Amino acid sequence: MNRWVAVAALAALGGCATGPTPVDVTRFSLGPVSERGTVAVEAAPGSPATMEFGAYSSAVARELGRIGFSPTGQIGQSLYVAVVDARTDQRERIGNGSPVSVGIGGGTGGFGSGLGGGISFGLGGHRGRSVTASQLFVQLKRRADGSVVWEGRARGEAGGRDADLLPERMAAALFRDFPGESGRTISVR
Repeated sequence: MNRWVAVAALAALGGCATGPTPVDVTRFSLGPVSERGTVAVEAAPGSPATMEFGAYSSAVARELGRIGFSPTGQIGQSLYVAVVDARTDQRERIGNGSPVSVGIGGGTGGFGSGLGGGISFGLGGHRGRSVTASQLFVQLKRRADGSVVWEGRARGEAGGRDADLLPERMAAALFRDFPGESGRTISVR
């Protein structure tokens, strides 16, 4: 099949999609995290102090509570530390509102890392509405020795009013079926 025909088919399917775009999630763990306990949610070094970051860290704390941890605001006294980094960017959606884009990018992955990046450009003819593209990184560490027992990253995007729901959607996707299959990337609607 001609490469451009395949790209056009993907663009057509993207224009027909309903509902929010999926959140792509990758997680790494040493196995089941059987011991639950208190957890303090902290910003990763260099993480931007923005209102959006506050929404993401609150969403992470709620999800940790849902899966059996006890979020606490007492820094230095918790069993675990959840180190959170959230990055958002605004861009114009190109085309007829289709979220389909062709991307060129790269990143590092594996246990103990999680930085990535990429450049993307949309398919279509005219500029549309603004889209929020977001990345959420979380490392769950034992406070006593600083060892990472679990980490995950999520990538998603949303436009319009759906952008306000992105922190909750991404945190819920990241912690779905915790701890998840290590090293596997899944798409969560």
